[in-house]
Amino acid sequence: MAKSQNMAPHTAAFFPKLYLKNQMCTDTVWPSKDTNLSGKVAVITGSNQGLGFEAAKQLLALGLSRLILAVRSLAKGEEAARKLRSEYPKAVLDVYIVDMSSYDSIQAFATKVHQLDRIDIVILNAGIMPSVFKLVEGTRHEETFQVNYLSTVFLCVLLLPTLKAKAVGGPGRMTIVCSGLAYAAQFSSRKATPVLPTLDLEKNFGSDTYNTSKLLLMMFLLKMHEYVSADDVVVNLVDPGYVKGTNLQTNSSLAVRLATKLVDFTGRTLDVGASTYVDAAVTQGKDSHGSYVMGWKINPFASMMYTPEGKETTEKVWNETLKELSFANPLEILQSLKTEQKI
Repeated sequence: MAKSQNMAPHTAAFFPKLYLKNQMCTDTVWPSKDTNLSGKVAVITGSNQGLGFEAAKQLLALGLSRLILAVRSLAKGEEAARKLRSEYPKAVLDVYIVDMSSYDSIQAFATKVHQLDRIDIVILNAGIMPSVFKLVEGTRHEETFQVNYLSTVFLCVLLLPTLKAKAVGGPGRMTIVCSGLAYAAQFSSRKATPVLPTLDLEKNFGSDTYNTSKLLLMMFLLKMHEYVSADDVVVNLVDPGYVKGTNLQTNSSLAVRLATKLVDFTGRTLDVGASTYVDAAVTQGKDSHGSYVMGWKINPFASMMYTPEGKETTEKVWNETLKELSFANPLEILQSLKTEQKI
């Protein structure tokens, strides 16, 4: 199957055609009955509730031996672990703290994960959709941009060497949660140079902020996957679709919450939504590396990315992101993945 970057972009607008096709005209793909994750170790961020918690249950039901619940609140994480232990008593469940608004917390978390003897699967699920403009105190970046994009790709890069070195029986798996709303992103400030600082301006905050944060993930993956062999780590993006009961819209504006109520009849259940995570992280093959999975199939990136202007924006996003994270030498980490031998 072709990779996202080699596909022709969708010509239809995301709303309503692509959205309704994805929500109403796709068949759920469940893991085959012989799927067995015994012995494997997984990490899921934002796994104390919603899709992250449901994905945890599904991986454990497939025999996963150890699960790291990566959460911001220890109390909520322990409560989630308690529920999972009661249902899957043979599995080892640990709660690790990671605050996705803090680079220091992310680095400490990545160091702790590296100390594991084995790690096979990482699902970066944590994300937010706030309705109020807020700058993160430690970084001075707008919160959605920080959590959904900068911190997510930062954690991804930090964990790649660990996945390469410590996955057993095949390549490590890294699945990053994206959204079909990336197709609807306007990214109105995309022509600016530099471009990323425009996302921290209150005048640019609004309904497109979340969409743009997910578009940025597509842009970063397109560049990053060139440094990572699918034989070492398969990295892909997944869209769970619109899922009811995720609590993602809890802190969204009244208009957003009312809009979601209007389309609730198209919403997926939590178990179906989480099955997209399991499909991307377990079932999808190496051909999904560097690609975007929607409706349990590889799909093209946002059409903007195939234009000359979009390609230029992608280059700016890539270079500016590396500069933002330069305190941790992300490019050196990625370059090392090409030469290091798997242990």
